[in-house]
Amino acid sequence: MLNDPSTVRITGDETAAVHRRADDVDAEQRPEDYADEPVAEAYVWSNLTSGDGARALWLLLLPFMVVNLAHWMRPTAKGMRRAVSAYGMLVRLVALTLTVLLVAAACEVALDLTAWQCAGTRACAEGRAWLTFLAPSESGTGWWTQPGRRLALAALAPAALTALLWYLSQRTWSAYESQQPLPHQDEPEEDGTRSALSRPGFWYGRRLVARLRAAHTAAGLLTVAAAVGTSAARYDRSAGNGALHAFGVLLEAVLALGAVTVVAVVCRRGRSESTFDEHLDRVVRILPLGALAVLGLAVVYAGWDRPAWRSSGRLPGDETFGVIALVQGLIVLAMAAVAWALHRRSAVPGTVLGGVGGPAVAMLACALGGVMSGGVAQRVGDWLDGGGTPAADGAAFLGPPVVLSWQAAVIPVLLVAVLLLAVVLALRTRRRSRREVARVPLDYAGERPDTERTRRIAGTRARAALTDRAPVLVGIVSALTLLLGAAALLGAWSTRQVPGEAAEGTPAFVEGVADTTQALGSWLIGFGFILFVTWGRRAYRDPSARRTIGILWDVGTFWPRAAHPFAPPCYAERAVPDLTWRMATWTRQTGGRLVISGHSQGSVLAASALWQLSPSVRRRVALLTYGSPLQRLYGRWFPAHFGPAALMSLHREVDCWRNLHRPTDPIGGPIGLPGACGPDVDHAPLKDPLAYGRTESQPLPAPILGHGDYQADPVFARVRGTLLARLRPGASREPSHDCVGDDRPHASGAHHPAELPAPRGDATAPEADPPEADPVDDPVAADPVAAADPAAGAAEPRQGSSGRSSG
Repeated sequence: MLNDPSTVRITGDETAAVHRRADDVDAEQRPEDYADEPVAEAYVWSNLTSGDGARALWLLLLPFMVVNLAHWMRPTAKGMRRAVSAYGMLVRLVALTLTVLLVAAACEVALDLTAWQCAGTRACAEGRAWLTFLAPSESGTGWWTQPGRRLALAALAPAALTALLWYLSQRTWSAYESQQPLPHQDEPEEDGTRSALSRPGFWYGRRLVARLRAAHTAAGLLTVAAAVGTSAARYDRSAGNGALHAFGVLLEAVLALGAVTVVAVVCRRGRSESTFDEHLDRVVRILPLGALAVLGLAVVYAGWDRPAWRSSGRLPGDETFGVIALVQGLIVLAMAAVAWALHRRSAVPGTVLGGVGGPAVAMLACALGGVMSGGVAQRVGDWLDGGGTPAADGAAFLGPPVVLSWQAAVIPVLLVAVLLLAVVLALRTRRRSRREVARVPLDYAGERPDTERTRRIAGTRARAALTDRAPVLVGIVSALTLLLGAAALLGAWSTRQVPGEAAEGTPAFVEGVADTTQALGSWLIGFGFILFVTWGRRAYRDPSARRTIGILWDVGTFWPRAAHPFAPPCYAERAVPDLTWRMATWTRQTGGRLVISGHSQGSVLAASALWQLSPSVRRRVALLTYGSPLQRLYGRWFPAHFGPAALMSLHREVDCWRNLHRPTDPIGGPIGLPGACGPDVDHAPLKDPLAYGRTESQPLPAPILGHGDYQADPVFARVRGTLLARLRPGASREPSHDCVGDDRPHASGAHHPAELPAPRGDATAPEADPPEADPVDDPVAADPVAAADPAAGAAEPRQGSSGRSSG
């Protein structure tokens, strides 16, 4: 980033820090040496998202991360507080069902498939030494062979999983999100235009995360307790065991009360963005401990001596997965209704899917959760089944619940639909590429035609435009998932048989399709889970895979954990305060001005940090963005926080804002602010490649850069130099071609500007007296920005080698 082999960390730690060239460490003490030269700083935060390979396992928490995104995708709302609260509540309820689904899947594997079915069937337990002490024998029964005791022992696995999720959430909060934001007063919104990201408590959600962590932990423990205790209670009810039956009824009542309490806690918002809230509710400690006590009672109750109890069939309660799927579908439909009403009240142009992007993404989170949980159950069931031979007593291993087989059977149908959509998109991309073939020569007038070169540039432009079609793809896949899920649920509950058995007696074609989809779906759902694990591990070993997954990770872990406490940690709750503190303290100590520049995700962090500054500091900062998804991605998917009104407000409040973009960039694009704030923000699209053919300055073919290496374009240095010149002491504040109408006076006695690039994986911070920092490109490779033009330095945040966007 700094284009210098000798750098020094001047503030921060091993997780995230600000670096400076060794020669510039004491720049504040030598202002005369930097009269015409800025000082570059780099803020490096790559360890927040990809410090080691183990963090690739965060992919296993992908459903939690996706549903957390849905929380922030609600449409813009004016004067509809109840609808906004209802939307947030519904998202949190969907998130709660995902936790219950994960723990229920662990219970299915440990309690039903292993302890109840396999250990209770001698044909299954034979040859598995680790199960022999649980399985009944012909000579007699051991202490552990009673079904209740087997269930009590197996409950340790899902309980340990719940405890692990609680521990990881607690630990990652302390490591990533416990940083205190810069103290400042909340500013009154101008007709509701300022983004909520400017509120003092937005990047500090300790209270809500703690509440949700307690509720989800309790939900997981209560799910395990229900799986163990209700099975024993059902047996006692049928066997007429007086005292045990009474205790079982009491336990079921306690479980129901605990479930109601958990839902009530989740429904309560508990988040205050307008104040810096460190208060923790009593429920944070009481609820998990209470649920743990209930689990202990359920384990003791199930382990009570019941000599006549035998396990057969599936574990009672196998309809749990169907109930969860039904509840998820109903909540998503309610979310869609609320989101549509919000969007209809105050429609923001460009909002994806007519405002129902959040519900669509929530539906995909449920599908991912189903694939992962069902995949584990299917594969473990196939492994334990062996030959599927019934025991001498007639007992047989039946495998996972029927509804999981139906859900797996619809996966091939969904994949066929996705394949058809991919074909349609490919054809449209090809047609667009043909249109671009005619446009490319217009951008390189006077060049000697080269058919292959033209096709390559046109193809890159056409593929880059696919990003704008992603909402349609998400919407269609989400709708199909909802419909196919409903069909699977209806088939499972109406037939009580797996698809292959339910189709027996039907025409041969139908029966063949049912058998094929059932078998293929079972393997696909298991393969999907394995793919999550292997791809996650590969992600931080292979740079190309890291770049691909980095796009999703940058967006997914940018937002605070407002819906699911077990989602991967929010790196912005550390990075945004870091940048804000650095900019505010530097301008206060030196009286200087600065430019913050950001590439890709770095531009989002830069904007977020600027919103957290006080108005007086914000006016001393110029913003340079390039390859920025602020409008193309965030403005469309997150209109309540990055909509046109919020971005226009930011443009009015900073000294100046310029944005660079290319038609070949699949991620970045124009900001497109309407009205007076429009044309002066976006620069005309940059040429890519810089040269069509071989020239004196480009004797070898110039590469098509796409999303990376914006600093290679001479326009970058010119625009950056213009921004720096505007901030220098004595510079004219009259309206310019670059920032029309931006004629605010600057404080007297200001130092030279420090240019601070915004982070994607790394970032630069404001510099001393005459310091400035340079923007950085994609974090995969450091870009010679800060030192590229000594007259136009810049401080920039960037992720470095993590593969994310850089600032």
